[in-house]
Amino acid sequence: ITARRGRFYMGMDIKIRIVGRRSGCEQWLQDAYSMYETRLRPSTLEVETIWHKNDDDLVKGVRSDFEKKHAVVLLDALGKSYTSEQFSENLYNWLEFGGSRIAFVIGGADGLPSDLKQYVYEKDRGGNYRKGSINVRCVLSLSSLTFTHQFARTLLMEQIYRASEIRKGSGYHK
Repeated sequence: ITARRGRFYMGMDIKIRIVGRRSGCEQWLQDAYSMYETRLRPSTLEVETIWHKNDDDLVKGVRSDFEKKHAVVLLDALGKSYTSEQFSENLYNWLEFGGSRIAFVIGGADGLPSDLKQYVYEKDRGGNYRKGSINVRCVLSLSSLTFTHQFARTLLMEQIYRASEIRKGSGYHK
């Protein structure tokens, strides 16, 4: 139960953990993110972005989520791609697994720190990462294209909104 706009409600909390500075985000990306944030307000999904100064702070935050048994989804180019319908179904499954709490993790300009990749990938003899034993709910790829981490945050927010609309059966997703 949390306070929201002066009322208490029981909702689902989504964190987007990202390396960078809020002020480093281009205005058009922030405007797009804010639009989806506003559209989500009537729902039971509460999305919060947590900006981390560096990789070490990001790793500490994710470890805290692990300890609290929250679902953790890492965004990585080597991750699994989903259709919007599959993402919607998985989002609500991940929320159920994590006690209505989930953290999406976006690395900085150099991607996810190696301390987080160790939870997901094992290194082969050449020092390259390959899929290993997964200690997180999912490793997600938004696309095979490369995006800035700020753009990935906005794209993820749109997909979270789309997932909520798919769940409601609205006409937003066609």
